[in-house]
Amino acid sequence: MIKNRKNKKQLPAISTASLPDIVFILLFFFMTVTTMKNTNLLVENTLPIANETEEILQLDEVIEILIGKSTQDGFFVGTEPKIQLGSKFGNIEDISVYVLSEVSKMPEEMKKVAMVSLKVDKTAEMGIVTDVKKELRKVNMLKVNYTTIQGDIFNNL
Repeated sequence: MIKNRKNKKQLPAISTASLPDIVFILLFFFMTVTTMKNTNLLVENTLPIANETEEILQLDEVIEILIGKSTQDGFFVGTEPKIQLGSKFGNIEDISVYVLSEVSKMPEEMKKVAMVSLKVDKTAEMGIVTDVKKELRKVNMLKVNYTTIQGDIFNNL
């Protein structure tokens, strides 16, 4: 009679000695790649819904201008729409100086493809948007983008 004896060998335990190294490599990777936005939202900015949108892939060359009702500590201040340039309020006359200063901070190859992204509250009137675009034309900033939320025409009826 032949007995079938199976060699039951235990698999060696997986070494976790390199696990802290991998965790630190991932930590440093995300620390170097992640950028933090340091502008506080000073205006109400409920974006309108659009059906046909296109995503901007590179956000390094985008200069943001926000337009909406002023909020202070969560409360609305006044009814007139305000313009937020960076982390402070500005007037129509301040737009050209702000845009030129932001473009001057960019690397030379990015200056050619720089664009302005208008984040306009859906309740804001077009008059202020037209004034902003006129100021942008004065400094030859003709690439203007409107930031929206992508929606479906059938769900928004």
